[in-house]
Amino acid sequence: MRQLPATMTEIRINAPGGPEVLQPHLVPVPRPGPGEVLVRVEAAGVNRPDVLQRAGQYPLPPGANPIPGLEVAGTVVALGEGTHSFALGDAICALTNGGGYAQYCVVPAGQAMPIPAGIRMLEAAAIPETFFTVWANLFDMGHARKGEIVLIHGGTSGIGTTALMLCREFGIRTFATAGGAEKCAAIRELGGEAINYRQESFAEVVLARTDGHGADVILDIMGGSYFADNLDTLARDGRLLIIGVLGGPVAERVNLHAIMAKRAVITGSTMRPRTTREKTAIAEALQKHVWPALAQGRCVPIIHAVYPLERAADAHRMMEASEHIGKIVLEVGER
Repeated sequence: MRQLPATMTEIRINAPGGPEVLQPHLVPVPRPGPGEVLVRVEAAGVNRPDVLQRAGQYPLPPGANPIPGLEVAGTVVALGEGTHSFALGDAICALTNGGGYAQYCVVPAGQAMPIPAGIRMLEAAAIPETFFTVWANLFDMGHARKGEIVLIHGGTSGIGTTALMLCREFGIRTFATAGGAEKCAAIRELGGEAINYRQESFAEVVLARTDGHGADVILDIMGGSYFADNLDTLARDGRLLIIGVLGGPVAERVNLHAIMAKRAVITGSTMRPRTTREKTAIAEALQKHVWPALAQGRCVPIIHAVYPLERAADAHRMMEASEHIGKIVLEVGER
């Protein structure tokens, strides 16, 4: 183990509330346990679950680190017992179990991945949470494949832009919803067919443009408020994947006949409660199927804004304003 500083800065949630509750604290540098690596963090991604956790609306799974931050990029500076997949000095990005808003972060080695050639640290920090989520839901659980039609809600979010790029990479036709001309233009630049949900019905648009076929797969962040229209939009044997409930967790007056008639598959998931083994399997799939595209300069995350670690509160304000296109990243300064 290399010589490490005794203390570091981390951003804590002092109490559930607004962005102002995110405050820096000086704490001991953690040490990796068996099967873990310690990362000197260069950058950390900001994600919607961070905002929900800060507001007290995202219960943590048992054993999770209460410090926010679900993805980091940086350098391996210490190895836990039995960890042989990385060496000191390796540049990696990783899906964390919390703790990313800090100068150092411990992560399971199986959830860490080498940074693809040509990818900057800021871009690498924007990969794990969204790429893990999109791969696990759209391609693993949802079985999206070439020649199918996918509808993505929130097309300019970190999840949305990632899903659009990966669908384009694998030859999948996409529709995506957004509110506003600028966001719809961004969707078209990423190869998707944009739907301004403030001006038109996504169900009507998708059905009209697909000659009544509908969407084979829907990736949904809204939940209850979109459930009925999502069901109307699904093709026969379609798959509805619910990964967020921004529109509420309860779907009322569900038409079960429509589900049966379409042989619809309706499922959902969250990433954080998955086991390390499950997350390791996703990491391996990404390195096999997506890393070659990243190394060739395709599917690179869109970075909308970068804030220093100490301004995490401002990053959360931007996230809550929902005006960004792509990802918001924290840059970790000098130690």
